[in-house]
Amino acid sequence: MKSGGKYSRKDFLTTVFLGSLMLPFLQYCGKKGKSLMLKITGTNHVLGHKLWAKDFPKFSEEIHTKYLIVGGGISGLSACRFLSQNNQNDYLLLEMENKLGGNSSNGQNQFSKFPLGAHYLPLPNKENTELIDFLRDCGIYQRNDENGEPVLDEYQMTFPQQERLFYKNVWQNDIVPQKGTDAEVLKEFDRFFKAMDDFRQKKDAHGKYWFAIPVHDSSTENDAVKLEKIIFKDWLKEHHYSSEELLWLLDYSCRDDYGLGIDFVSAWAGIHYFAGRKNNWSRKYKDQVFTWPEGNARLAQHLSKFTDGKHKSGHLVFEVNINDKVEVLSFDNLTKKTVKITAEKVLFTGPQFVAERIFSSKKAASFNYVPWLLTTITLKNEFGGDEELAWDNVIYGSAGLGYIFDQHQNVEQIIGEKVITYYRSFSSNDCKKARRKLYSMKESELKTLVLDDLKKAHPLIEDFILEMDFHKIGHAMIAPVPGQIFGEETQKAKEPIDGKIFFAHTDLSGISIFEEAFYQGLRIAQQMI
Repeated sequence: MKSGGKYSRKDFLTTVFLGSLMLPFLQYCGKKGKSLMLKITGTNHVLGHKLWAKDFPKFSEEIHTKYLIVGGGISGLSACRFLSQNNQNDYLLLEMENKLGGNSSNGQNQFSKFPLGAHYLPLPNKENTELIDFLRDCGIYQRNDENGEPVLDEYQMTFPQQERLFYKNVWQNDIVPQKGTDAEVLKEFDRFFKAMDDFRQKKDAHGKYWFAIPVHDSSTENDAVKLEKIIFKDWLKEHHYSSEELLWLLDYSCRDDYGLGIDFVSAWAGIHYFAGRKNNWSRKYKDQVFTWPEGNARLAQHLSKFTDGKHKSGHLVFEVNINDKVEVLSFDNLTKKTVKITAEKVLFTGPQFVAERIFSSKKAASFNYVPWLLTTITLKNEFGGDEELAWDNVIYGSAGLGYIFDQHQNVEQIIGEKVITYYRSFSSNDCKKARRKLYSMKESELKTLVLDDLKKAHPLIEDFILEMDFHKIGHAMIAPVPGQIFGEETQKAKEPIDGKIFFAHTDLSGISIFEEAFYQGLRIAQQMI
């Protein structure tokens, strides 16, 4: 669930051969933990499934507010920030989970915080002035220097080593397969990246980028939109991209950002991964990203201050009626009571598969939501020995997406035990089936799934594991399959109801990244008032 940036060709650090890689592990192979704790967490799908039965008590409390925001993910939080900054302070936010942030949430153990979803933010485009303003509010963007270059808090950015790839039995610095790669394959990489550079700058006759962030600002001219009607893999074949290494990288990139690989996402989405980010705000930092041990929960925390005294957690909205005003019924999972909220306008920031269960006028949309598994692993400090853990650690050819080192930015010499988080999306032509499979898996099955993947690079990793926390997200993100972004269903799903109920969520963008959620909340709140 990472938001991809532009890949660059870098010089490699001295390669560590497999024999030397194994020595630190062999040194500690006799120190296998006596016990291994396994634990499963996840989103509150049990409470959410009550929408199907709708067996709720009659309301016993009434609340009145001007604006009601349903959903405490980034879109809902961004909307609250906009309302507050525009002197619209009569609002209330309801969230089904017990904490705010949605897919930008986190957990914590005695050694580190760790993400339970999205975990970094690439540098914004210079055109994203509202997002840059938010980064200034957070203290991440501090000022411009005398040359107009942004001065950023480097402690909130990736440190070296930023990323590495386990490829041909050794770790290389960078995730573009290069060491020992055939010269013809490297030429194909160069040709592809040159094509993406061209797409990055491409504009239509009205001066709009073909590929922009947010997606809403992208060109809708036919030559651009037709790329959204075909599969990315077919576009690659048409343009004679065929090397195993390049196709692996592109498939990894799409699974990383969209959940689904090149066999399923649209060509427009595949190209947007590389062309949407312009790398035009900062010359100094353009290869780095903002990140934190808790991931994008840090950004959610900054936004959450606009909900102080103005939000209720553990609330499931199950019915909405429009009269002179909007009447909303919400089940309080803590008190087990139903509350009636009357509002002038409602902003619903949940996904469409939930909206269709609440709003009778909503037609069921055939959107695809990809399930994800995150596994946070606590390891003995000795794990890795002299081999440096990068922030992002990827295994070539893996079904998973690798792992991040949650203590990457720790500047203390002693950090105690190590904490990593492994990511895996379930790229499939049947997301519902994949979701059912994920939810049915027990701790032992999940352990085998994750360790079989990690042992390709770390054959003795199990000897160092103290604890594994599995976090299931059944509907983690919208999948940008052909027709999702510019299709008729999405356009209809965006339409307000009677000028009183509005919708904001990344599934209306078709791409589930922080920036899209941020702009969905901001712009629809602006439209609402």
